Amino acid sequence: MSDWGPVFIAVVLFILLTPGLLIQIPGKSRFVEFGNFQTSGVSILVHSIIYFTLICIFLLAIGVHMYVGSFEALDLKEMADWGPVLIGVVLFILLQPGLLFSLPGNGKQVEFGSMKTNGKAIAVHTLIFFALYAILILAVHVHIYTG
Repeated sequence: MSDWGPVFIAVVLFILLTPGLLIQIPGKSRFVEFGNFQTSGVSILVHSIIYFTLICIFLLAIGVHMYVGSFEALDLKEMADWGPVLIGVVLFILLQPGLLFSLPGNGKQVEFGSMKTNGKAIAVHTLIFFALYAILILAVHVHIYTG
């Protein structure tokens, strides 16, 4: 049985916290800017800290789980699983449109290090994030347990 809770939470947070889509902290000219489709190293750092905080709250403190199928085989561990948190944060940072690459870019198919984004790039990067995260969490079963 697969736990889709971490995948759902990670993807929703990826979309909501992508700098420049809904909000950018800090913005280019103000501390907070809305829907400017811009990003920067500092805003990716700030949004990554917010992402880390929220994913820890949802996955570790609250313990959001979504199971499909029968609950008979359900065996929840009592230890905290940091795998979904750490994988989510690393992928969140690496897949921010404009940081390493934007697919598609604003003027080209692929742009590297432009620190700009667009709606299509956010959608493509979200799909990439979802695929990689789901593979690592649900198929490969990456877990990091602490007591």
